[in-house]
Amino acid sequence: MALHVEVVSPERILYTGEADMVICRTVEEGEVAFMTGHAPFLGALDLARVKVNATGGGEEVFAVLGGFVEVRDDRVIILSDEAELISEIDVERARVDKEDAERRLSMAADDVEAEALLRRATTRLDLAAG
Repeated sequence: MALHVEVVSPERILYTGEADMVICRTVEEGEVAFMTGHAPFLGALDLARVKVNATGGGEEVFAVLGGFVEVRDDRVIILSDEAELISEIDVERARVDKEDAERRLSMAADDVEAEALLRRATTRLDLAAG
C-alpha cells in the first residue's frame, strides 16, 4: 500500500500521486519521514526541501517556503505558502531577490519583510545548488 500525496501552493497543485515515502522539515520536529501506516501528524513546514519518493521509482523534490503538512490515513498533504519544483527555480531571480533584500537590510536592519525575503531567496539558491 502506498501513500497518497498532494503538494499544493496557492498558485497550483505541484504534485498528486502515490509515494512510498515523503521527507520534509518542520519547524518543531526537524526533518521527518512519512511512510504508510504513519500516525496522524500535523506540523508547520520550515523553509526547506520536500522529497517525494514516488511508488515505482523516481522522486520529485520541491522547494517549500512555509506552510503545513498533514498526515492521516495514508494521505500526506503539503499545503505550502510558496512552493516550486527545485528544477524550476529561477536562480537569477533568486539572486536578484537576495541582493534586493541585502540592500534593504543595509539601510534598515529591522526590516522584517526584507529579512523574510532574504531567507526565502537564500533557501531557493541553496536548494537549486543541490
